[in-house]
Amino acid sequence: MTRHDLHRNANWYEKCLNWFPVQLILGLLFVILPAAFYRWDWGFWENIGDPHITTLAVVISTYITIAITLRRILRYPGEQAAAYILPTILIYAGIAIIILLLLRLPYSSAVLTISFFLAILWFSAGHFIVRNWRTTTLAIVPFGEALELEEKPNYRIISLETPTLPNEYIHGIVADLRADNIGPEWEKFLAQCTLNRIPVYHIKQIKESLTGRVRIDHLSENDFGRLLPSEFYNNLKRSIDVLAVLLSLPVTLPVMLITAWLIKREDHGPALFLQERLGYGGKTFKVYKFRTMYQDQTGKAFTTGEDDPRITPIGKTLRKYRLDELPQFWNVLKGEMSLIGPRPESYQLAEWYEKDVPFFSYRHVVRPGISGWAQVMQGYAAEVDGMKEKLEYDFYYIKHYSLWLDMLIFYKTIRTILTGSGAR
Repeated sequence: MTRHDLHRNANWYEKCLNWFPVQLILGLLFVILPAAFYRWDWGFWENIGDPHITTLAVVISTYITIAITLRRILRYPGEQAAAYILPTILIYAGIAIIILLLLRLPYSSAVLTISFFLAILWFSAGHFIVRNWRTTTLAIVPFGEALELEEKPNYRIISLETPTLPNEYIHGIVADLRADNIGPEWEKFLAQCTLNRIPVYHIKQIKESLTGRVRIDHLSENDFGRLLPSEFYNNLKRSIDVLAVLLSLPVTLPVMLITAWLIKREDHGPALFLQERLGYGGKTFKVYKFRTMYQDQTGKAFTTGEDDPRITPIGKTLRKYRLDELPQFWNVLKGEMSLIGPRPESYQLAEWYEKDVPFFSYRHVVRPGISGWAQVMQGYAAEVDGMKEKLEYDFYYIKHYSLWLDMLIFYKTIRTILTGSGAR
């Protein structure tokens, strides 16, 4: 491997590292200038006042927040930005307008409207360009688990035969850094690549980023090298949960009342179903759900799929659109659950899981959720199906416990509710 080869790739990576700030600046100019010139004319800065300053500050801060949010969300596997551009912009735009109204600050509604519309165009165009013209190329050091890496959409794999760079640009090198037979020559090659700012990734991180799952053959630390998730975000998330539930009650409460009436009308039984589950800190609690099965039905402590004969006709609809989970808002207010987190399991399933995964109890280090990463990625199959895969998704969520991942799960959950796809 020559020094020229190293610098050739290093220059490419420097450009990639510097692209986001450039995109941020160009996007700000595209979003701000047309709206400002259209509403305030070309010389507005000569007589700039409070409405101009407030409006520009809101547009700039909101745009930067949107850009960072979408960038963080796209770190997670299998996601395309197009589905989340519009809801992200609408959420942050709504928050900005609410703040302006509450503080009674002067602003230009025309500039805000045009700027937010241009932001949608900018981010959509960026997604279109990335999706159609960018393919991530990874070079594989052919030892250990790195050989198991498979190509994914927009990802191309090159297997290196010798410790030299290929004659094309690559976005990174993937190696099993714990492989016993990797040898000193390959280790020297990886060290030289790193010194020249060519990214070198351990296979474990790449597999997790492509699949959204963490292997459960041992405990896995988070991004900060700890087993304990962020306590700051844990407290922040609790506040967000309570506020979100209270704000949604004007919409969800009528839906719950109508649902309860339909269930009782079907077979005159109770509308709610209570079941003891394992929750935060390994403590038990009673989870509230709308009853979706016939009364006095005996069977397993878990459903066996969509064709389970115990499920009522109304129950199938409730499960499809996840309306049976709405009573768990009360569990959220009580602090027993969160809106987003690993689904709480019954004693029977927990004991069964722990036979194969001795550290299954680590799953209770965060509050269980109404929706979770396993549900939006794996779908809502019967609880006993794909147990290992489900736990791998749950442990991935705990490892990457963050606002950005919760926002992504929220978006995907809303899509499930609206379409009924992926639900059981």
